[in-house]
Amino acid sequence: MPNWRRAGGAPVCQAKIRLAPEDFQVTEIIDIELDGLGEHDWLWVRKRNTNSEWLARQLARFAGIETRDVGFAGHKDRHAVTHQWYSVRRKTGAGYDWDVLHLPGVEVLKVARHSRKLRRGAHCGNRFDLLLRELQGDPQDALQRISGDGVPNYFGEQRFGRAGANISLARSLFGGRRLRRDKRSLALSAARSLIFNDVLAARVSDGTWNQLLPGDYAVLEGSRSHFKVESVDAALTRRCEDFDLHPSGPLWGKGAGMPDSLLIERTVARTHAELATGLEKFTEVARRALRLKVVGLEWALERDNLRMGFDLPSGAFATAVLREIADYKDGFRDAKRASLQSGT
Repeated sequence: MPNWRRAGGAPVCQAKIRLAPEDFQVTEIIDIELDGLGEHDWLWVRKRNTNSEWLARQLARFAGIETRDVGFAGHKDRHAVTHQWYSVRRKTGAGYDWDVLHLPGVEVLKVARHSRKLRRGAHCGNRFDLLLRELQGDPQDALQRISGDGVPNYFGEQRFGRAGANISLARSLFGGRRLRRDKRSLALSAARSLIFNDVLAARVSDGTWNQLLPGDYAVLEGSRSHFKVESVDAALTRRCEDFDLHPSGPLWGKGAGMPDSLLIERTVARTHAELATGLEKFTEVARRALRLKVVGLEWALERDNLRMGFDLPSGAFATAVLREIADYKDGFRDAKRASLQSGT
């Protein structure tokens, strides 16, 4: 996949991430008051090296229910230590004895009841606590810049699959291949993400990724709401500088690329004509902020390691922050690649 343009230029640091799951910790942030009633058990779970979908299936099997009756707000990194909520529909009023659930890498820390299932996207965001090892170079300037300016809101490389496999899947879908629902979702998400990232990279290149332009769609901070910017006045400029508003890019679909849209978006889409045309047959256009606010950023240098923590909204990728700090190697992905090459 492309090495998309960074806001701060080529990083001066090198580091390694995810040499151990404990180096990459994710804690879900959710703003739902549980009512203590109803037919759903909500579980606050600690997972290590565990896929979110896999755990949902295991919880359904334990409860003797369909997987669709288990809810979770979002997928978390597998090669990590993560904390997140799951909801499990009670088959009977008696509920379940979660103390006897034994799954590798999984610990139920808290159980509560609620009247509603946990829906995808219901969380506000995630807290990331990361350890970058074998750090070379001084990250202080980059960290200060990120704290004040935010970072380009790129989709992470995991969205595209190994060697861009999900983009190939999208091309086969648009060529007429029938896919299972989950595979089709992966393909569509990857195709939209590629066009978005290329639009964002173009805006980074011309220095407008953090500025509103006439014809832009402004996205409200912490919201999916957006509005068309006909002209940019002092009030809009100030709101953008204050992170109340962000410029946005297209999640391509039907309705994208209209004549009154930004030329830069239409130009990028033409370079991905097959993907753009295919997406218009399967999904509606949406918008995503080009800029990502990094909340609660804190860090400490520990000899040749960098320990850092920050909050991001749901749908944002920690790697968008890391790539502005260091040219990093991912220990988990390197180990997986080596294993595939050796056939073990």
